[in-house]
Amino acid sequence: MLSSASTDVVRATLPVIGAAIDDITPVFYRRLFAAHPELERDLFNRGNQAQGDQQRALAAAIAGYATLLVAEQGPDPRAVLARIAHKHASLGITAEQYPIVHEHLFAAIAEVLGEAVVTPEVAAAWDEVYWHMAQSLIEIERGLYTGAGVAPGEVWRTLSVRRRVQEAPDTVSFVLEVLDGAALPPARPGQYVSVAVGLPDGARQIRQYSVTHVPDEKSVGISVKAVPAVRSGDALVPAGEVSNFLHDNVFEGDELEVSAPFGELVLTDGEAPLVLVSAGIGITPVICYLHHLRRTSPHREVLVLHADRSPARHAHRAELKALVAELPAATLHRWYEDLGTRRADAHLRPGRIDLTDVELPAGAEAYLCGPLPFMAHVRRQLIDRGLAAHRIHFEVFGPSRELESA
Repeated sequence: MLSSASTDVVRATLPVIGAAIDDITPVFYRRLFAAHPELERDLFNRGNQAQGDQQRALAAAIAGYATLLVAEQGPDPRAVLARIAHKHASLGITAEQYPIVHEHLFAAIAEVLGEAVVTPEVAAAWDEVYWHMAQSLIEIERGLYTGAGVAPGEVWRTLSVRRRVQEAPDTVSFVLEVLDGAALPPARPGQYVSVAVGLPDGARQIRQYSVTHVPDEKSVGISVKAVPAVRSGDALVPAGEVSNFLHDNVFEGDELEVSAPFGELVLTDGEAPLVLVSAGIGITPVICYLHHLRRTSPHREVLVLHADRSPARHAHRAELKALVAELPAATLHRWYEDLGTRRADAHLRPGRIDLTDVELPAGAEAYLCGPLPFMAHVRRQLIDRGLAAHRIHFEVFGPSRELESA
């Protein structure tokens, strides 16, 4: 933990630093990328940078960690770092990169707040916060690399596309296999892999995709939804660089750089009933869960709930129905905004997901996969129906506090 002197200083200055953190993080990234343009080109998500998502995630992580660190009572702050550590490991982040972040982050703090606020005492206290957080992440990431059977940062393998299938108008699935005959690190149900591609402008961009199934020890399946450009208010959010590149350019026989699997939204083994809730491309980890249950616990009680725009746009629709049919204690409910000519019934409903009259199994563990507003909506419904918050699991690529407080 922090020294008592630093704890007092951080607690006293947290309101000021916390209020300014949204101003500090853009300055930090400007400084970082000016000094290391290769990081923006080859490591950071350029789309998230353009929209400010990365800045908001960093701001929330620092302020949230500092708040927990100086709280007199509360959870161990290191417990909230697992999601960040898994993401870092999937990118191959190493301990040597943390001093680079430290240099430009503290220069940004000084630039925004000035010497009147950032006295040597304040700088030293927040320096202690940073290195407490960094060392905790480094330790967790070291364990993740060991668990994957790789050296720190050495997460990448070149895999070949064995099969490509059009799952929906905007979604394709790939089965990727090794070239050298060596087995892949085993993927646990709910984990993801990173995929790195070289774009036409020379950048190497990386995105994460959930593992949908593991056909054997030398191959892995993923699905990719092409992210279109959309207008948000007066701004145009650009199309997804990596997803559209994969859709337009990657076919059977092509090669991709793929990381070892990481991610903390792993299905727990046991006998508790499961409620698996997804929307859109959030179906991908659910498909993986069901493949795993078919192999390991075919008689476990499972309630599968999925929402989509229409049956035609529902990726893995036939596979989902087939997997549920193979599990004797599984039940499937679907909601479509546009049912088309299909007749609604107790398990096929029009409109958006509504759990009001869905019978939930007692003592269930729930897993939510989908857009943030969808998960927040479902989480509230589950809690209103009596499911304890600690039994509701989800993963957000961004600050999870936004969902927990929704």
